[in-house]
Amino acid sequence: MKPKAAGVEPSLWLDRLSSTVEGSNEPLFEGTGTTPICNGNFAMTRRLFRILAALGLAASVSGFAFPAHAEKRVALVVGNNDYRNVPKLLKAVNDARTMGDTLKQLGFSVMVAENQNRQQFSETLLAFDRTIEPGDTAFFFYAGHGFEIAGQNYLLPTDVPAATEGQEELVRDASILADRIVERLQNKKARTSILVFDACRNNPFERSGTRAVSGGGGLAPMVQLPEGVFSVFSAGPRQTALDRLSNDDANPNSVFTRTFAKELLQPGENLVQVAQRTRRLVSEMADTVKHRQVPVYFDQMVDDVFLSGVAKDTAVATAARPADPPPQKLAALPPVSVPRVPKEETTNAPIASFSRHNGGWSVVFSFADPTLGISWRMAGNGDFRETGFIDTLDPRTRKRMPNPSIELPPDAAAGTIEVRFVDQSGDMQGPFPIKFDPEAALIRDQRKILDMTATSWLSYREFNGLLVYYTHLVSYRCAIREVRIGIDTAMPDKVLKLPPCDLRDPSAISAGMLLYQKLPPTTQFMSVELTYRDGSVSEVKSFRTANRSNN
Repeated sequence: MKPKAAGVEPSLWLDRLSSTVEGSNEPLFEGTGTTPICNGNFAMTRRLFRILAALGLAASVSGFAFPAHAEKRVALVVGNNDYRNVPKLLKAVNDARTMGDTLKQLGFSVMVAENQNRQQFSETLLAFDRTIEPGDTAFFFYAGHGFEIAGQNYLLPTDVPAATEGQEELVRDASILADRIVERLQNKKARTSILVFDACRNNPFERSGTRAVSGGGGLAPMVQLPEGVFSVFSAGPRQTALDRLSNDDANPNSVFTRTFAKELLQPGENLVQVAQRTRRLVSEMADTVKHRQVPVYFDQMVDDVFLSGVAKDTAVATAARPADPPPQKLAALPPVSVPRVPKEETTNAPIASFSRHNGGWSVVFSFADPTLGISWRMAGNGDFRETGFIDTLDPRTRKRMPNPSIELPPDAAAGTIEVRFVDQSGDMQGPFPIKFDPEAALIRDQRKILDMTATSWLSYREFNGLLVYYTHLVSYRCAIREVRIGIDTAMPDKVLKLPPCDLRDPSAISAGMLLYQKLPPTTQFMSVELTYRDGSVSEVKSFRTANRSNN
């Protein structure tokens, strides 16, 4: 993405004209919640352009310096402090307000929502959806309690119930699935989606005298992001984020947010550089109080994204900023025959996708940078193993491409895969931790297959009458919580009972499973609706019996 051009901000210039437009002071965004949603200038911009065009002034507008890209910038920031049933927080609302003010300075039209219960959170997300148009830059920031269950991240509204062991579904149903927010931004065709989570705190469900609900405080890495998405977490896996450095720390913001907001405003820094500098600065501050907090980011952007523009004079901008501290001096070591390891901030973390088949697991790694070699191991389990090479040349390196995939046995236990790679300069990067949760990976993989093969959920056959087959749904039942069907009705009204999921052999179909049923011969169509394991609901799909097989 091209950086913003220097010059007069169009929103500021148009604001000077707004007093001449009748009705220009009406709110541009409306939503529900305990805090008014901030309004922006983009709807006003469109109205003014129509008026200017009618007056023949469009040519004069072109003389102003506008951003090089045409899309608008919209943001939603959410801060939750006042939890009713789990521990309250102190700084999440302040963090949301600070991020809102920061994003306004960067030209975003910002919605601010505070202390959102489940219904308010859903309505606020819906209002945010309506502001996004194809090609826009969308920014979502959340400060509050977050919780990870089976590798999936949930943002906790203020009315989330206090849950104990075995009540994971209670948390799922009462919370907001983070992956669903990514899907919504993708469905709105945002060109750039930025998600920032300052939610890596302790398990909010831990209480004295009870066993906590299974899961983890904070969030799991979002390693399977689609193209055009950039996400930042305030702390790494199994780390907690600091609200303050000491009891004497009077800063109103968390350690992460105070640093990240400041870095966003630095001219000439793209998103990766902002995340890298934030990571280093937060880690250094946490080290001063003997705490481990290393923010992580996941980059699926094709182009560099500059939110604060490019500095006109890089040398001047660099001189104006405080110099980075000199690197720590280390004792010299004799040369060895392994690649040298650069500073952490120069690297991009790989991501991985998992798919289950009859023989076990296929894991495919994806790297943002050209690679000359890949190695891996299960954390704490032996030496790193090379993946080898495939018979394909990488045009970026002009060498054979490293094999990006590995296989795991079907009974592989949950754990962490450590991945290293050799970059184009011969430097060893990593190791990078990638969480492997077999149950979560299976659910995610089967959900993906069901979404991609929706036309195969049902099939018909003429054999001693009209039969409907559920083979496809049974094969991928591990991703499904409930199936509802309807016969000659557009709204499914009956529950189809599926056999339980067998994690050891998830695709197996035993002899006793119900795979089909006989339909009335006059049946014209059936409707199907799936409720997935994460609580989300599919569109209602219709299957006409005219599309049947006579074999």
